[in-house]
Amino acid sequence: MLWVEKYRPKSLEDLVAHDDVINILIKLIESNKLPHLLFYGPPGTGKTSTIIAAAKKMYGLKGYTSMALELNASDSRGIDVVRNEIKEFAGTKQLFSKGVKLIILDEADSMTADAQNALRRVIEKYTKNARFCLIGNYVSKIIPALQSRCTRFRFAPLSPVQIYDRLVEIADGEKVSYDENGLQAIVSLSNGDMRRVLNLLQTTAMSSKHVTAKAVYETSGSPQPADLEEISHSLLNDGFDIAQNKIRSLCRMKGYAMMDIISDLTTIVTNMQLPPGTMAMILDGMSGVEHRLAFGTDEDIQCASLVGVWLKARHFIKL
Repeated sequence: MLWVEKYRPKSLEDLVAHDDVINILIKLIESNKLPHLLFYGPPGTGKTSTIIAAAKKMYGLKGYTSMALELNASDSRGIDVVRNEIKEFAGTKQLFSKGVKLIILDEADSMTADAQNALRRVIEKYTKNARFCLIGNYVSKIIPALQSRCTRFRFAPLSPVQIYDRLVEIADGEKVSYDENGLQAIVSLSNGDMRRVLNLLQTTAMSSKHVTAKAVYETSGSPQPADLEEISHSLLNDGFDIAQNKIRSLCRMKGYAMMDIISDLTTIVTNMQLPPGTMAMILDGMSGVEHRLAFGTDEDIQCASLVGVWLKARHFIKL
């Protein structure tokens, strides 16, 4: 069984973060004044787990299956689903059941504009019978008309302390052999995503007898810290051809993705003591390279562009 599902919080009390959101939800549930909800934030921050735990608190384990409807990314959520399935579920009442129904629309930010506009009217019409919870990574992709009908809660990335305590608990529960550096590497690579933490821990434990920092980086395919240090040193000191060949050879030999290198270089740059204008030039240039990579451009060309950004910044310092 995947550890992500095995250790998914079963109640609101089991959640390790977002105490302010949880406390508000508990008060709303206990007072029977639950509004329409909009949860948004980065992946793996507990949005779906929170509303499922809240639904189980409202209806109990038996009532959850009949009183809650969950539609996720695997379901079609075009205008036909809004007009038929959601409308039918929201418009009917369950015998011998009290309270309003709950309709959970996971990844609502990927719904079509027509479906979101149709949903706006459904929410208004069936407010007496049902409450809606929209979940998405990007609130900007939810139309303003839906946002105004919901109480918004932002789920920020989890802090390293929250992740580490839960990581140690799960690793000990699964009898995983690990060292401190291995767990710190997992926390560092997670970027506040608890789902990624558990997946990385499980895959590393399956591929290696002992969870070390080296094993974690090899399993995830992320650049090793020593390689990143070599790349940054080359970008700051070597000529164009040498720096480009060094980055390209590392990417080919160790299977690194240019997108991962740029992401880690960003962290390195922000921690360097550089003049503000130079740092702004480097970050602006790397953001352009990352943008082009996101649209599937050639990695070798963008590698050369990355080196060019740093050489231009070095020339700016000399001037």
